[in-house]
Amino acid sequence: MNKLAALLSTLVLLAACGKQESAPSAPAPAAAPPAAEQPAAPAAEGGAAAPTDQAAADQAATAPTETVSEMDDGPAATEQQHTASTTQPSLKLGGSAGGPPTSSKFKEGTNYQKIVPAQPTNAPPGKVEVTEVFWYGCGHCFALDPAVESWRAKGKAPYIEFNRVPAMWNEGTRMHARVYYTAEVLGKLEELHSLIFREVNVNGNQLNNVDKIAAFFQQHGVSKEKFTETFSSFAVESKLQRADFLNKRYRIQSVPTVIVNGKYSTDVGTAGGESQLFSLIDELSAHEHGG
Repeated sequence: MNKLAALLSTLVLLAACGKQESAPSAPAPAAAPPAAEQPAAPAAEGGAAAPTDQAAADQAATAPTETVSEMDDGPAATEQQHTASTTQPSLKLGGSAGGPPTSSKFKEGTNYQKIVPAQPTNAPPGKVEVTEVFWYGCGHCFALDPAVESWRAKGKAPYIEFNRVPAMWNEGTRMHARVYYTAEVLGKLEELHSLIFREVNVNGNQLNNVDKIAAFFQQHGVSKEKFTETFSSFAVESKLQRADFLNKRYRIQSVPTVIVNGKYSTDVGTAGGESQLFSLIDELSAHEHGG
């Protein structure tokens, strides 16, 4: 019986890295504070009394997705909606064809979930946005990455606009998100993305403080001065803020998670396996494109 229990536990862990799993922590002085963190909302005008315990409990009960974890330290949903309307005017909701989004082999609620409300995308006209939410410290993300790269290069339809968003659960994931966006701003993401995965998951270098990260970038042709300038730059901070916004709006609980056109969420486990995942992405994307 103990052997059976151990086997079942192993199969569960094959699906994804969960939000509650520990991530490599980053010392507070090692990097600039994450841009996405914001101060608490100011008190009501006119010196209104604080809400009673019962009122606070009622309010908390109406927004469970924003209080799912103590690591969930970003702004509330209403604040982020305001941020989106004031700082991301180019975002838009994608269209879709009529009828069911997938063939009979995939079922909503079993193989994928609808995101309600649907979230805006950055895809240009005629394109369908597919987003992978990932974390460099997640072994499941590392295992899936070669298949993602192969599909991205040779398998995806020309109308699919693929992008990645790093997980933003705590200081460890935020540090890796900063690594990702530093490489992107430096124009070295295509060169370094897979190498960063290997550095963490194969070489055992967790890249969890500035010195380790700086040394890694120097090994790949980035001067210490250029790295330092970019690592805490406004461009990187802005990207981190948007990643935090998207993590909350997509209600990310595990990685790797795939979002199709801001409307559907799935992963390897719920899709039924790696090959089924890409078939499902293709079907949902074709539906959104009008095919």
